[in-house]
Amino acid sequence: MKIYRLHKKQNLPISINEAWAFLSDPKNLKVITPDYMGFNILSGAERPMYAGQIIQYIVTPVMGIKTKWVTEITHCIDKEYFVDEQRFGPYSLWHHKHFIKEIDGGVEMEDIIDYKIPFGLLGQLVHPILVKPKLEEIFNYRTKKLEELFGTYKI
Repeated sequence: MKIYRLHKKQNLPISINEAWAFLSDPKNLKVITPDYMGFNILSGAERPMYAGQIIQYIVTPVMGIKTKWVTEITHCIDKEYFVDEQRFGPYSLWHHKHFIKEIDGGVEMEDIIDYKIPFGLLGQLVHPILVKPKLEEIFNYRTKKLEELFGTYKI
């Protein structure tokens, strides 16, 4: 069983309160997801983030195939971190940790995603040519979008 990891960090010139207010509102996930993915929240985004929250979406990750994705916020500590885990969706495992911390002149945001592809050996063969590049593309889009919204961090 092969488990993959995607690890991203980004610094933004905003306060921890501003960062948390944006990141802990599930509706903002649509803002930082590429339009072509057809991201649409079906339910669960009516309240600010809390442990136990179930969020259901429709997403079109590849080849125009609509996929229902259900995640649960399993851990949430105000202005520090939250964890979302897939309960139903395209991965065999999806465990996404979101950390934020204050740094000089802003915040550091860190994403650590551990995931497993279905379909055994076939999934492992497809990972480097389809799944990994798509995840990199999505998170690079997020980086650019957050810089557009909040500015670029300067040391």
